[in-house]
Amino acid sequence: MTDLRRAPAIPEQWDGETDVLVVGCGFAGGAAAITAHDQGAKTLILEKMPDPGGISVCSAGSVRVAQDANEAFAYLQATCAGTTPDETLRPLAEGMTEISEFVESLATAVGATTQLREAPGTYPFPGQATFGYFTVEDVPEFDPANGYPQVRGMPGGGRLFNVVDRNLRMRSIEVRTNSPVTRLIANSDGVVEGVIAECDGKTQSIRARRGVILACGGFEANPDMQKQFWQGKPVVSTAFAGNTGDGIRMAQDLGADIWHMWHYHGTYGFRIDGYPFGIRTKRVPDWRPNEGQTRDVKMPWILLDCDGRRFMNEYEPYMQDTGHRPFERFRPETQDYPRIPAWLLVDEEGRKQYAIGQPLYNQRDVSLEWSADNLREAENGIFKTANSVSELAAGLNVSEDRLRASLETWNDFCRDGLDDDHRRPPISMMPIATPPFYYSEIWPIVSNTQGGPVHDSRQRILDVYGQAIPRLYAAGELGSVFGHLYMGGSNLAECFIGGRNAALEAAKQTLL
Repeated sequence: MTDLRRAPAIPEQWDGETDVLVVGCGFAGGAAAITAHDQGAKTLILEKMPDPGGISVCSAGSVRVAQDANEAFAYLQATCAGTTPDETLRPLAEGMTEISEFVESLATAVGATTQLREAPGTYPFPGQATFGYFTVEDVPEFDPANGYPQVRGMPGGGRLFNVVDRNLRMRSIEVRTNSPVTRLIANSDGVVEGVIAECDGKTQSIRARRGVILACGGFEANPDMQKQFWQGKPVVSTAFAGNTGDGIRMAQDLGADIWHMWHYHGTYGFRIDGYPFGIRTKRVPDWRPNEGQTRDVKMPWILLDCDGRRFMNEYEPYMQDTGHRPFERFRPETQDYPRIPAWLLVDEEGRKQYAIGQPLYNQRDVSLEWSADNLREAENGIFKTANSVSELAAGLNVSEDRLRASLETWNDFCRDGLDDDHRRPPISMMPIATPPFYYSEIWPIVSNTQGGPVHDSRQRILDVYGQAIPRLYAAGELGSVFGHLYMGGSNLAECFIGGRNAALEAAKQTLL
């Protein structure tokens, strides 16, 4: 029978070999490599970028954990809404009750301190109360603000990655940076035997005698893929340029099925000419609909569409996940998205509250800070200024009467303590009445994607017929289980749980 697959042929001579080959060095790749090594497998990580960390190092560093696996499973079922088989969700739920022990062991090995705290799920689904967060609180001789000069992120992500990074070094696990993997190599039976990579500027074939684990992230930095899978466009990527869907394409090359391609984790934010990433608005605390907003956190802005109308609750319960979705409305009669870009509007009192923008990135030769009072952003043109409603209407290019009506309605809501249009939490509301007014274009922002190759309960990548592709595994963001709603900290849990499970599967394979 003729082999019609397009994967490269087995080379006559390999340029190198290892037992378990991990593609990507974020939390998932690090957890996979550490686990495979500890199982006695020779392990190699290939990372395409100059520095490890991926988008993981920019995260909050809070790993989602649970007290009860059955309750966690019930909640995951609700959030996935039938988009992921129960048998694939179950290992994640069970792993959430155990993964803190693994992360604790990594932290203890480098003298880091940790914390476990209760943190119920966002939404009032069964099992909501079982969850918590596990975090690394302090790492000796590591400053999260400066420990990784190419990173601007949240302190927790830097601390947690430093723990993983140190554990890789302690085990002398080789991490080759600037080494993008471009193809998977499979034999005539479809068994993955290695990869083709660009290492040190040379094309090399590297054999993986037990298996290949794809932990190379999603496609948030691939606009062409987004155009094909997402309704609203354009969407601006934040934080990391390395996640361009490489693992998805390579897995598809071997017949992998894909899922959850529409679903991404994101909010809304700013786009600046010449700056390679979007800048999300300040991360405000999540709130639970069954409890309401429990902390007095003001959000000083509202969002308006291209006609000057307010169109959404600017402070959804988990804004960092679903904040982008209202932007996706499409007008077929004009072939456009009236909310891309939208307008963020704040007045003088709101401008003083806090830094509205929050840059995040893992990228060399990038540097951007945001001022605490937003004045520098008004001076450099990120915010434009208007001294009256008339001037503001001209700047937004909208009807003055319509803009006045939008502002009057909003200010009445603030006075009455009830957003009768979009149900924004009352204690978050601030009137917009004191000139000067500040306004800026605002765009949907993607932090990370959830789509990718389908995997089973053992992290094995499945083909379009539901069969496992031998010795090929997925971990982390690549092909996440979340296909409907995301739960904060769960991608990090997927990284550690999925990375470990993939490595345990790969490490037990017989040597090729």
